[in-house]
Amino acid sequence: MAIFTPHIAIDLGTVNILVYEQGRGVVLQEPAMVAVREDEDKTTIVEVGRAAKEMYGRTPEEIEVMRPLRDGVIADYFVTQGMLEYFIGKVAGRFSLRKPILMITVPYGVTSVERRAVREAALAAGAREVHLIPEPLSAAIGAGLPIGTPTGNMVVDLGGGSTEAAVVSMNGIVCAESVRVGGVHLDEAIISYIRKKYNLVIGEPTAEAIKIKIGAAMELDDPMSMQVQGRDQVAGLPKTITVDTSEVVEATAEPMSAIINVIRAVLARTPPELSSDIIDRGMALTGGGALLREVDTLLTRETGVPAYVADNPIACTAIGAGRALAELPILQRSIPDL
Repeated sequence: MAIFTPHIAIDLGTVNILVYEQGRGVVLQEPAMVAVREDEDKTTIVEVGRAAKEMYGRTPEEIEVMRPLRDGVIADYFVTQGMLEYFIGKVAGRFSLRKPILMITVPYGVTSVERRAVREAALAAGAREVHLIPEPLSAAIGAGLPIGTPTGNMVVDLGGGSTEAAVVSMNGIVCAESVRVGGVHLDEAIISYIRKKYNLVIGEPTAEAIKIKIGAAMELDDPMSMQVQGRDQVAGLPKTITVDTSEVVEATAEPMSAIINVIRAVLARTPPELSSDIIDRGMALTGGGALLREVDTLLTRETGVPAYVADNPIACTAIGAGRALAELPILQRSIPDL
């Protein structure tokens, strides 16, 4: 009977939720957004995922579109539970008789209270059993690093709500650091920069589009530009401006500096034997932030360690969590509370 129990891994991100089902791979990738209606005595979930994202910034007053996770941890328990219920139902079947066994990723260094909130929300959403795996370890497995060997493997997970750098060896994390700076904070930096420089108010979706279309971690030889529409802060009327890559680089310099400092802090704490392995092997970049142009070049220049973008960086953490679920007995030897 246990053979037919769904085994599902969930990368519970601030920006995206990815769901991996054993035997099928990544079966779902949707924005971690929920549209809710606040009534006098209760909160009702209106839409989840892609449909909720399309409503962002376009809803009447009584409907709020929100991210129930902030900086990689639960900000709203009830809404997170509803979101998990929706995604589990979508993958395992809403009326499935067998409750799934879940592996959920959590940021490195979360508190025991934050861990318990994730576990309880998943159980309330319909899971039979819940295991939690640190995101850097999961990302390293998904990136195909040989984490079971006595060699140093470095992974940098550039997520939407946080960035985590870790050195992994013998199925465990040797040292790691986390900073609550990620893709969302790059968007916020772009919004702030454009407001200060052009007196133009833009929303998060526009800032994200700027980052994806013309953004880069450092100056490009062939810079790009795009037209941006927003509301003039002084006149209060719609206005169009042109933004180029060098402005995005300038806008995101501060959050990028925080990311570099986290990587340096991990390298400074890495045992010398593992440091030589890392210089030989380089560091794998995973997460949506790894897709930012020239981020690997910038990190190589600033740390002296070769950086490379892993295959399918956005899905790495979900794939790693799925593989970890298949190898649970081996991993539990080095991570007892998995």
